[in-house]
Amino acid sequence: MISPCKSAERPAGRHDLVFVNPQGWRAMLDPHGDLACDPLVLYWAELGWPTIRRRALPSETDGLALGLPLPPSAGKKRLSFLAGLDDIVAVARPPSLRETHASAPPCWRPTLDRLEELALRHSAPARVFGSLAWESMTGLDYVTASSDLDLLFETRPETDLDRLVADLAAIETEAPMRLDGELMRADGAAVNWREFSAGASELLVKCIDGATLLDRDRFISGAPRS
Repeated sequence: MISPCKSAERPAGRHDLVFVNPQGWRAMLDPHGDLACDPLVLYWAELGWPTIRRRALPSETDGLALGLPLPPSAGKKRLSFLAGLDDIVAVARPPSLRETHASAPPCWRPTLDRLEELALRHSAPARVFGSLAWESMTGLDYVTASSDLDLLFETRPETDLDRLVADLAAIETEAPMRLDGELMRADGAAVNWREFSAGASELLVKCIDGATLLDRDRFISGAPRS
């Protein structure tokens, strides 16, 4: 189960789950009249399901920018909303590997077990976003035969990132699905694990407020973006 915290306890960052109260949800739908006719979207908040924090557009200066990917059965649409800050009731990190295990296709589960062992060995907790996360949180059919497993490794200054991505690549060679995802520092700065694994001297570093190139060694050392 996801363990949300009250929104006042921490700001919402990239990949964070954001829970909106039903009244605020209906207000969010007002600018999207057609969505009010979609039962799945209309009752989303009442079912206790989250949205995801997204990067705000330059024109979105008020409220919190949220996204909602619908399942393939609903056209796989990606919806965008602005929520009033007073309507945010909780924020949570994405689900852990263990929390998504039961919702994964049976052929994925041995890989999830290996990834959980990897995360423990490297002291880099692994979380899941993307299709498997949404299926585990809602019970709706998000995962398809072509789905990737999207991983978020929460790294620490002492994490050996080169060893971590090498071990991750080794697991992928025997996995039934593609492993995608990011390495995220405690400050929220994140890089794609494949790009890091490729050994580029500069990395595209993503944060909730944008993306920039940063020297590889500076990312590893925890240097701020500048």
